[in-house]
Amino acid sequence: MTPSAPTQSLLDQTFPRTLFEWVDRLGQPALRGAQVEGWLFEGAPARRAAEQRLAAVGVTARFRSAYKPLVHYFLEEVDAAQLAAATVRYPMHATGSPGRFLLEAYPLADMLAGCDVQFEPGADDLHYDVALRFRDGRETTARVFSPNRMHADPTAPEPLLSPTGWLRVIPARGANGVGDGHGASGAAGVEASGLSRDGAEPTDFEALFAQAMRTLQQHPWPAQEPYFERLDILVDLPGFEQPLPLPDECMSLHEALHEDLYFSLLEFFQQHSGRPAGDRRLQPGQIVPDVRHHGVDPRVRIVLRAFDVAAQDASGWTDTTAGQALADMGQAPPPARIAQAMEAMGGQRFTATSRQGRTVLGLYRPGTDAPVLISGGQHANETSGVVGALRAAEVLHARPGAHFALIALENPDGFALHRELGAHHAHHMHHAARYSALGDDIEYRETAPLYEREARERGLAMSGAQLHINLHGYPAHEWTRPLSGYVPRGFGLWTVPKGFFLILRHHPGWQREGRELLERVSAALLAVPGLPEYNARQMALYERHAGALPFEVIHGTACTQSENPRGAPVTLITEFPDETVSGDAFRFAHTVQQAAVLAAVQAWQHIASARA
Repeated sequence: MTPSAPTQSLLDQTFPRTLFEWVDRLGQPALRGAQVEGWLFEGAPARRAAEQRLAAVGVTARFRSAYKPLVHYFLEEVDAAQLAAATVRYPMHATGSPGRFLLEAYPLADMLAGCDVQFEPGADDLHYDVALRFRDGRETTARVFSPNRMHADPTAPEPLLSPTGWLRVIPARGANGVGDGHGASGAAGVEASGLSRDGAEPTDFEALFAQAMRTLQQHPWPAQEPYFERLDILVDLPGFEQPLPLPDECMSLHEALHEDLYFSLLEFFQQHSGRPAGDRRLQPGQIVPDVRHHGVDPRVRIVLRAFDVAAQDASGWTDTTAGQALADMGQAPPPARIAQAMEAMGGQRFTATSRQGRTVLGLYRPGTDAPVLISGGQHANETSGVVGALRAAEVLHARPGAHFALIALENPDGFALHRELGAHHAHHMHHAARYSALGDDIEYRETAPLYEREARERGLAMSGAQLHINLHGYPAHEWTRPLSGYVPRGFGLWTVPKGFFLILRHHPGWQREGRELLERVSAALLAVPGLPEYNARQMALYERHAGALPFEVIHGTACTQSENPRGAPVTLITEFPDETVSGDAFRFAHTVQQAAVLAAVQAWQHIASARA
């Protein structure tokens, strides 16, 4: 975003790049002939280059990734194409969730699809024990270290176990005056280098995160929400973006740091506000971690800034949807295209105004059918629902008697941030764009001014809808917080995809109608080409890495139903793993969303008639 709005700088700090520091320290003459193993937060090309620099001065080094080390082991040290079988015993540490290290192995079960892969619980010593059998009959074993550290959680009483840097140094035996590795000479060489023989080592990645959090925790924030308009955390990071040989899967330290910063700050401001953990009514302001690739020393800048709507809108990603039919869109269209599609449907208009002054567009089409409210974009980084809602409304508009209200994009401020961040990282989850410019979830907003929430209230009132079809999405690849215990706190069920998912919420006395809606919609979804197979594959992978699916499966679709007095008497929430996808994958996502809306509308005619 162009920094044209008034600003207040809270931090501007550069951190020495750990990989370069290690090379300098380990390249001392006293360590010639030493053998080194190190784990840190760097990509394979940078690690290989560092190894070569040390080899040139007589040090044998192997640098590995501290982030998802088992997956990197199979990518970098195993000829996976020749594997016939693999057995992985994963650590079972007392801290954190029991299946955390099985989850950290995601998505090996799919990456090694041509191989018989077995996962078994192991010991608590932070090693994966791996037994491999190759197609030519060879068998090997390995211990893959997963360096972690125990540390305090600044926003919760429970300790955390998080990935960390680590160094092992074995001095040469009797070479160049260093000694045999056991006597005083060898020990002196290692001690002179300032290195631990075998222990955790702080890294730039961890130090940057800790300093950013410390700066913001120590700042004198006001007592009343919101605490700011926009909080920018601008990070330049070497890191890595490592695509995996599976659709939509990528290991990204840039994305992981965005997630850790955003949700850690939400937790801190919840604590500062006195609200309970996870309270979605919290309104701190707009928190914007912007983590970009930079090949030298990591840097973090923290700036408080006023909103600048014009500059933000000008910085959004390049539109590829101009002139396309909705069905052909491979990414979400800009707001003007959304407004154009809604304008073409006619009907009565209603609006609300967002915190940043953008318009929330709604239309009401009266008819003789039982009415429904259709909405998308409540969480603005979940964009397949926006297009799916528009496509479904186009079909309904052509049907005599159709009766519906439509809000295709409920959160235009979040959508603008998603487009801004997407200009640099098109395939990141962008959870900073999930909530509003106030920093809250608009569905949970209870006090005036309601801003965006007014549109939903007007849509329900104008239409009289007793069914709200609320289209959502969730990450299409693994979601992690590596510096805060790895598994996203409060969102553990969403950390890996599990296919298209339905959530049914109902008022007291509407349980039967809600159940019938789930049954009818999930049965209709069986007719969507490719969806049953898609769901089955993702649910199978989920169960290999996250354990048994903790939801009911109805006609091949994962579902959950609960009583909730909020909103319409019955709310059907769709969840497609759409965050990060584009092209054909995005077209499939909004096709499924459209199909779910049309199935729900059709089913509701029977259900509402029976209740009447």
